[in-house]
Amino acid sequence: MTATIDTRAQGTSPYDADAGLAGIGTPPASRTASVPAPAAPSPAPAPSPAPARTSEAAAPAPRSSAPSTLPNGGVGASGTGARRGVITVTGSVGPRYDEILTPEALGFLALLHDRFDAARDDLIAQRQLRRQDIADGTDPDFRASTRPVRDDPDWRVAGSRNAPGLEDRRVEITGPTDPKMTINALNSGARCWLADAEDASSPTWPNVVEGQLALHDAIRGTLAFTNEAGKEYRLRSSDITDLPTIVFRPRGWHLDEAHLRYTDAHGITSNALGSLVDFGLYFFHNAAELVARGRGPYFYLPKLEGYREARLWNEVFEVAQDALGIPRGTVRATVLIETLPAAFEMEEILYELRDHCAGLNAGRWDYLFSVIKCFRTRGESYVLPDRAQVTMTAPFMRAYTELLVATCHKRGAHAIGGMSAFIPDRRDPEVTERAFGQVSADKKREASDGFDGTWVAHPDLIPVAQAEFDAVLGDAPNQVSRLRDDVTVGQHELLDIASARRAGATVTSAGLRSNVSVAVRYLDAWLRGTGAAALDSLMEDAATAEISRSQVWQWIASGTVTEDDQQPVTRERVEAILLDVVASLPHDHGNRLEDAAAIFRQVALQDDFPPFLTSPAYQGHLVDSAVDRP
Repeated sequence: MTATIDTRAQGTSPYDADAGLAGIGTPPASRTASVPAPAAPSPAPAPSPAPARTSEAAAPAPRSSAPSTLPNGGVGASGTGARRGVITVTGSVGPRYDEILTPEALGFLALLHDRFDAARDDLIAQRQLRRQDIADGTDPDFRASTRPVRDDPDWRVAGSRNAPGLEDRRVEITGPTDPKMTINALNSGARCWLADAEDASSPTWPNVVEGQLALHDAIRGTLAFTNEAGKEYRLRSSDITDLPTIVFRPRGWHLDEAHLRYTDAHGITSNALGSLVDFGLYFFHNAAELVARGRGPYFYLPKLEGYREARLWNEVFEVAQDALGIPRGTVRATVLIETLPAAFEMEEILYELRDHCAGLNAGRWDYLFSVIKCFRTRGESYVLPDRAQVTMTAPFMRAYTELLVATCHKRGAHAIGGMSAFIPDRRDPEVTERAFGQVSADKKREASDGFDGTWVAHPDLIPVAQAEFDAVLGDAPNQVSRLRDDVTVGQHELLDIASARRAGATVTSAGLRSNVSVAVRYLDAWLRGTGAAALDSLMEDAATAEISRSQVWQWIASGTVTEDDQQPVTRERVEAILLDVVASLPHDHGNRLEDAAAIFRQVALQDDFPPFLTSPAYQGHLVDSAVDRP
């Protein structure tokens, strides 16, 4: 494969990108050293089992281990003598894995890592500094240095122009990418499918590679699946333009991939980046095929905390498109605004991605998790009540969603609503009726507020959500032209966390027990390879598990008292609940309840607060487990 990478600047921003952060402190000095453009990727080593992987410390930095013993010190050499890195497969190889882990695909991943591995580590370090500033008492605010971007009325994002299948996104179904779920999602009748390799997927090695295989086959119309009972699943059409538009969500910047090792040009080896692995494999195998079949390579970008992270993704898109000869602007990305810092940089995020941006999504559950994480040490006035009592009508959540819609439509971007956690149960009409009522009200609010589409987690909810958006949109594909000039949201509105409790919401003993129970049961499912679990008639994923454990940590740290019994939340109290929850759950064959309890203690009951529960759970309990092998 021959690649020509254009590394020339693609225009400059009308603001000082490295200026101080208004209200946040001053970021570390940015790197100014010039990094040579990488040579074209050459065939990487064939995907075959390698010696046992050496364990890595948890992220973020440093990620490097001892120099590799690969030939030439792990450095590939081109005919011109340029040095570049190598991606090596260390995970077991199952059937058809060689169709995804081809030498050319691994070379493409190496190219992406050569360009962006170090930049990613810098951004993770900046996250830590910013998080510490907030914990120390500095409130996030809109950046003074980027005000010219916000004040410039003229720029717009690409949106859905020349992006077939993204014009009408009124109902999107979400779900992991295993073959059965892929077929069900593409047969569902939704307008789009969020093909999720992130929060709804447990990142076992089989899930990572076989999910790519399912997407590869689905795009080509050949995917079929037969379960253990002999039931066959097939796509209702082999033409992808007859099916929901695929929007793929790779893992966030913070997650590594332990089964692929990156050896850089200096012979230093570390885990590959989960984000670049997921994006790179999907893009390499499918981008040209999607375009040829009337669609395009579309992505959801998770966990961004600011415009610099969006800029990095934009550079990834440019390099990837250039390497494979795909015109720049073919990629379209929808960014999830699911962190508190990102809520103050929505316009800047759109600006950085403007040639590749379709819109923003209100990732409500991760947003709540981020709010708790940011303010977890700031005392009782920042404590959120029971998760079930924090609704989207809470003033600080209304501010967040209304600002998102106004920002998107101002810049020609789609605003996509979030997912109500309620799901129907076909065996329980009462549960189903309640779910329909809750989802209908949620989607009616979103459509009325100006959102252009929304998420559902179950096929039976598609007609419910679509009815609410049809009532507002009619035959129009979206309502981007509806400007929300009436919306005025500032720092105070976004940070008015106490508004939820002022409205009467409380912390209760039932909410405490529910948090412990949900976190443990979800972690048990995740460690068994399932990333989206139906628990208590709610669809739980990594985001809702994060809320559960972070609330417990915050309540303990803040000395919160449960309203109904006037008892403080302490480690001892939570430990007693944890033991009772574990004892009450069925200990069937293959359960991981003890491991789940151990993870919960680590991420909810220790003095340190891991930024993400998935990082220690992945490295310490999922990698090399039974479900992690083909």
